[in-house]
Amino acid sequence: MKAGILLVEDDHFFAKVLKRYLEKADYEVIYCENGERGLETFQQRPFDACLLDVLMPGKDGFSLAREIRERDDHVPLFFISSRFMEEDKLTGFRSGADGYLGKPFNFEELALRIRVFLKRARLQPSRRLLYNIGTLTFDYTELKIMHPESGSCVCLPPKEAELLKYLCENANRKIKRENILMHVWGVDDFFVGRSMDVYMTRLRKHFRVDPTVKLETMHGQGFRFSFDNKARPSYVTAALHN
Repeated sequence: MKAGILLVEDDHFFAKVLKRYLEKADYEVIYCENGERGLETFQQRPFDACLLDVLMPGKDGFSLAREIRERDDHVPLFFISSRFMEEDKLTGFRSGADGYLGKPFNFEELALRIRVFLKRARLQPSRRLLYNIGTLTFDYTELKIMHPESGSCVCLPPKEAELLKYLCENANRKIKRENILMHVWGVDDFFVGRSMDVYMTRLRKHFRVDPTVKLETMHGQGFRFSFDNKARPSYVTAALHN
């Protein structure tokens, strides 16, 4: 069964060319010409990925992305836009994007990025991967942080979960900024680096419930994700719920 992609783009010629390319790459592409129609279509059926333009009449791409994220935290979401200023990219990532490509871009690069995200999504492990972080439990498989003492639970976007997993795997040591960018995003880029800072700020908010968990910025060096000695991370698997 072909993976379904929602393409929302008001440039009909560009959308036609991109749709044809992705269909040749063996994807099913559903095209919508504006944000309102894109949201209606997203609510009608499941999609494996979403490609959104930013500048559209009526509902713009950023607004559409936020509404999609309210309904689905996990679907891979990419912006494809002629707006490529720093603030535009940051707004895109704050809106829940997993990637942001400026027009014109390489169609093959986009197809490869989609393939990577779909491969991750389809890796359905028979067991759940859990990380103990102080009094918190990070469920990487189900993309959430749980605080058993309070009963609270926070759902994470896929990219934020990838970042936290990498931090857990390198806990209690200095991690170079460029190493995080290359491992999690695959590129050491200024704009992506700014979006990483946004994710770091969001993660710190999740850890406020446990003062033994610290995510420190080491200026000019990188980051350190550290725990109280009693709360060193352990990597545990637990059976998935039926």
